[in-house]
Amino acid sequence: MMIREALEADLPSILSLYGQSDFDNGVVADLGEAQEFLAIIGRYPDYRIYVAEMEGRVIGVYSLLIMDKLAHKRTPSAILEDIIVATSRQRQGVGKALVAHAMDMARSKGCYKLVLSSNARRTDAHRFYDQLDFQRHGVSFHVAL
Repeated sequence: MMIREALEADLPSILSLYGQSDFDNGVVADLGEAQEFLAIIGRYPDYRIYVAEMEGRVIGVYSLLIMDKLAHKRTPSAILEDIIVATSRQRQGVGKALVAHAMDMARSKGCYKLVLSSNARRTDAHRFYDQLDFQRHGVSFHVAL
């Protein structure tokens, strides 16, 4: 398995992964929207999508945003988002490898922390993050806009 930055050619596979019913209820952007999004985040200094590839197929994906901060003596932090592994490849170490890759990327950028959020209903994902030594911290809030 290889983990690398996503290419535009990976977008159909990425959208297929995000279309898995356990992720976003099967609702995904179309290819044109995804291409536009990839171009937009490409202009950010440190916002990238990474894929896990095996035998020429994309089997997992995550997004990583490294934020420069004024607080914490200008030490950056990282946000890990949208982790998904192909259903047929779950519980085979792919998710663990993706998270380890994200941690390595964040460390290499000097981040003092890596955070993620997870939908309250995704209890299997919570157990997974617990096993990777993520600590439940604080309270998360959101408002629909």
